[in-house]
Amino acid sequence: MGNEAISFQKHNMTTRRSFLNKTGKGMLLSATMTMPLGLASQLTSKKNKASKPFIIGIIGAENSHTAGFGKLFNIDKTFPGMEVKYVWGETEEFAKTAMEKGNIPKMVKDPNEMLGKIDALIVDHRHGKFHLEPAVPFIKAGIPAFIDKPFCYRAEEGMEFLKMARKYGTPVTSFSSIAHSYETFDIKEQLQHMGSLNQVVRYGPVDLESKYGGIFFYGAHIVQPLLYMFGDTVEKVQVHKNGKNSSASLVFQDGMLATLIFTTKKYGWRTFVETDEGIQELTSRVEDKKPAKNYADMVHMFKTGEEPRSHESIIHCVAVLEALEKSVESGKWENVAH
Repeated sequence: MGNEAISFQKHNMTTRRSFLNKTGKGMLLSATMTMPLGLASQLTSKKNKASKPFIIGIIGAENSHTAGFGKLFNIDKTFPGMEVKYVWGETEEFAKTAMEKGNIPKMVKDPNEMLGKIDALIVDHRHGKFHLEPAVPFIKAGIPAFIDKPFCYRAEEGMEFLKMARKYGTPVTSFSSIAHSYETFDIKEQLQHMGSLNQVVRYGPVDLESKYGGIFFYGAHIVQPLLYMFGDTVEKVQVHKNGKNSSASLVFQDGMLATLIFTTKKYGWRTFVETDEGIQELTSRVEDKKPAKNYADMVHMFKTGEEPRSHESIIHCVAVLEALEKSVESGKWENVAH
């Protein structure tokens, strides 16, 4: 082949590549322009959503849990793409401590400063009576919220709050990390094969004189696992006090009696049941699993809106704690509101 023919062939190939390149870009632009606006918007939204970090804000910093949440998301990066970015503290000192230990970058002077800036909310006070009020603007704005235990201090207030959440279509949940665990769910599964039980004894730390709500402060950790295991059917309760030592009795709808021993010397929880074979301790068969179920289910709700626990279950636990509180004062049997 002559030099002129070779030169002509190269020229044609270059021109063709240029034409295809321009035509391809034009076709892509044309396809985008003629694509239905809604579909184009969805594709853009999904792309932006995938790359956009998921921002969490926390109200309350007095509790060590706040720094723990910061460590979970910001330091350990247990859930990639999610970050605790804002915190409001009961005092500036509390907020700064949580920021330092949890690598939380920003402190707000007013919780409402986080509105429009976060994708999910965590409320984490030491006393449950402070939990619900600051969360209201976020619920109305459709921001999913996890309320640490106890959910609230009064069942009636809690019911109104959850009705509001339903009205605005905002997912909300709350639970004790001891109750909402793979271990507790495994024990619940074991109980299905144990037959009928007459009595349960559960040990756990409770300070009836705690300034953070007495029985409410640690009570959820000792009560809520029993509700997960045996159902939200406690009918009445009675607290027994003898100096610094105290206990409580819970009667379930089916007549089962649960005795709570409020320990003061050692941190930890143990549960025993009476079976046909004798007294047996309930222990989990599952190995330590990370992330823990309480964190995994909280994050799942944040992302999908699926609540891991019914509102009725949340309120029943509060109602049991409220009845126990009444019995501390009266020393008598107190009925659980339903």
